[in-house]
Amino acid sequence: MQKKLLANIVAATILGTAALGASAQNAAVVNGKPVPMERLNILKQQIEERSGQALPAEMESQLREEVIMREVFAQEAQRRGLERSANFKNNLDIARQTLLIRELFLDFEKNNPITDAEVQAEYDRVAAANSGKEYKASHILVEDEAKARALLADIKSGKKKFADVAKKESKDPGSGAQGGDLGWANPASYVPEFTEAMIKLGKNELAAEPVKSQFGWHIIRVDDVRDAQLPSVEDVKPQIVQELQQRKMQQFQEELRAKAKVE
Repeated sequence: MQKKLLANIVAATILGTAALGASAQNAAVVNGKPVPMERLNILKQQIEERSGQALPAEMESQLREEVIMREVFAQEAQRRGLERSANFKNNLDIARQTLLIRELFLDFEKNNPITDAEVQAEYDRVAAANSGKEYKASHILVEDEAKARALLADIKSGKKKFADVAKKESKDPGSGAQGGDLGWANPASYVPEFTEAMIKLGKNELAAEPVKSQFGWHIIRVDDVRDAQLPSVEDVKPQIVQELQQRKMQQFQEELRAKAKVE
């Protein structure tokens, strides 16, 4: 719960509380008070970071108006003495803390980049765990054993075609509509009873007996077998980098918490 709360705090964007650098160029002058261009630039950057895309040029005038309105409202709040209120001071302290935490995490990421060696090591670990065979299987799922055996007998004798039976009788609507086809998958993707029966079969082989699982009775056929197909390290590098960054950040947070003296 604490980690989730911290993540939410850091992710929040507190607009208008960032420290502003001095600038000779102003975006506007409101009631005699200059509004530095840097304020507009920071707001623009925050919007672009949140949306993930550049702000269209035609939005520049709206952004300037937003900065002006913020200054108008802020001046009015100051005129009323609201910056001296306990509520404002408490919110300002939280906003300051949020920005400091954000800077801390950005600094950590900058000084602890994910290396190509780390990416390769993680890829090798995952690849090793997912190596082996993949199966392209088909099945027909029915409610009771007697029906499963009767349908299996019809398929074995050639009286009925597997795909036709699957489309008409299977309780699994997804694969049933595809003639029972489950596509390529790692054996671990299925329930143990299904996997145990499937891996005993060769290409184009039909299981001799129906298999019972928590879902019902399966008539299983293996259509093909191949070595596991894995994407290249370059194809999955962005996902691996993101995962490793999250792990490093979590470890960093846990280490700081463990070292803190809390009374």
